[in-house]
Amino acid sequence: MLIVRNLTKSFTTPEGAKVRVVDVAEFHLEPGAQVALRGESGSGKTTFLHLIAGILRPNSGSIVIDGTEMTALGESGRDVLRAAKIGYIFQTFNLLQGHTVLENVLLGMSFAPGGVDGARARAMLDRVGLSHRLRHFPRELSTGQQQRVAVARAIANRPKLVIADEPTGNLDNRHTASALDLMKETCRECGAALLLVSHDDATLARFEDVRDFSAINRMDNASRTPWGQPRKPGEAPRRAVE
Repeated sequence: MLIVRNLTKSFTTPEGAKVRVVDVAEFHLEPGAQVALRGESGSGKTTFLHLIAGILRPNSGSIVIDGTEMTALGESGRDVLRAAKIGYIFQTFNLLQGHTVLENVLLGMSFAPGGVDGARARAMLDRVGLSHRLRHFPRELSTGQQQRVAVARAIANRPKLVIADEPTGNLDNRHTASALDLMKETCRECGAALLLVSHDDATLARFEDVRDFSAINRMDNASRTPWGQPRKPGEAPRRAVE
């Protein structure tokens, strides 16, 4: 369902130097699989997810989503593929504050080839326990409820792949377990694969398949400065660019 090969992404520093943040030889995700990637802040994991979702373009490599080569598409083509095949759950949820809960889900659906389906949007919000909050605005919801809206929006278009980037980072310990169970259950129900990245041990413990991103990404960030230069002896690590 997801095949990544020889994927690289570099950024240019303010000084004009280039640093390679992602260098992944191969990564596969089978249909319906649920995989968690363990990665510390600055390890390049968010950049990796943005490449998979087509938000960023790689310098080189291949990303195949459900049989379609993402890297062969222009920006508009990537937008269409993302809307049709991928659901994205952001750490900060990225809900539109000027729109109601229902409108947030409907707007997400409007970019997909199938268009807006009000009945489906309401059903998904009912599935995450928010059928009584359809006309509320995100600012009127708790953090946990906003996260549920983000889950409903991500699965409303029946995606083949759901990507979750530190999705419990803004939740307290009490809500983390229930939020993760909800994500996993809803993905299983709609047949979507789930790829989650986190550095939180409690989050990772709820997945059977946990992989270290440092073993997948060939960049040795621990031994380099944020701009990709070898560290001087005794120099303390600093946050790398992601």
